[in-house]
Amino acid sequence: MDAFFAAVEQRNHPEYRGKPVVVGGSPDSRGVVSTCSYEARKFGIHSAMPTKQAYKLCPQAIFVHDHHFSDYKEVSEQIREIFYDYTDLVEPLSLDEAFLDVTVNRKNNPSATRIAEEIRARIKEKTQLTASAGVSYNKFIAKIASDVHKPDGITVVPPAEAADFVAQLPIRKFWGVGEVTEKKMRSLGIHTGADLRKFELYQLIEWFGKSGPYFYNAARGIDDRPVENSRVRKSIGREITLARDIVDRIEVERILREIAGDIEKTMARYQALASTVTLKVKFHDFQCVTRSISLDHPIHRATDMVSFVDGLV
Repeated sequence: MDAFFAAVEQRNHPEYRGKPVVVGGSPDSRGVVSTCSYEARKFGIHSAMPTKQAYKLCPQAIFVHDHHFSDYKEVSEQIREIFYDYTDLVEPLSLDEAFLDVTVNRKNNPSATRIAEEIRARIKEKTQLTASAGVSYNKFIAKIASDVHKPDGITVVPPAEAADFVAQLPIRKFWGVGEVTEKKMRSLGIHTGADLRKFELYQLIEWFGKSGPYFYNAARGIDDRPVENSRVRKSIGREITLARDIVDRIEVERILREIAGDIEKTMARYQALASTVTLKVKFHDFQCVTRSISLDHPIHRATDMVSFVDGLV
């Protein structure tokens, strides 16, 4: 889906249409942007940005900080119903995004491209919202392709064109490439998929450990992961106990960055994405507070995790 939360708000509030809409924390809080409309993106606003900064960039924007999560979930369920009309092989990534394997489908339609176009048309008719799609022979390429012609577009990458498609990708587009990994890759002269493809498997393992085989295969357009419709729900996290009580916010933020960095590495090993960020804090009196935020798009970078967590502190 395209700018999902913001698009739902614009649909439900006609007066918001054509105007910059920001869904997230209040501008006078330490919250962050969950998502924003394409009109807002023209001002440089993006997900995970502090809402105070978003307000400075576009004070005339409509800030929606009272999330209507039930509305978003209702639309998500309507979209899923359409998916299941075609196949049971549906692997959700978030409320508005999923992988579908339509190799064998209920419509007996041999064209994945035509199915994608049908689904997009049905979503628009049912929800009055636009959706973008990526069509290819594996999950890695299909996911990246889905972002190429947003909003309201479709990108098809057949096997014969995959090598060229991956070659031109900025390295940051690869799953598992966060800020730290990107910096290391750039120091090695790796800026694109074509650069990554120049190296042998043993070199990538030496530099990136368990992620080496993934980078080696991804650079060649190889991704053998199946679409899983019955995944066990998993979470990835880390808890630490401090040697002393702390009250300094700068120190707290340093610790959060360290924790997020560890989580990013674990997510890269599993090629996982996060659709919910949770913060749990235990105080000196053993009182425990837990806060969560559901995201309209999956993330995997430590910097994004910290941005969303900062809005929960």
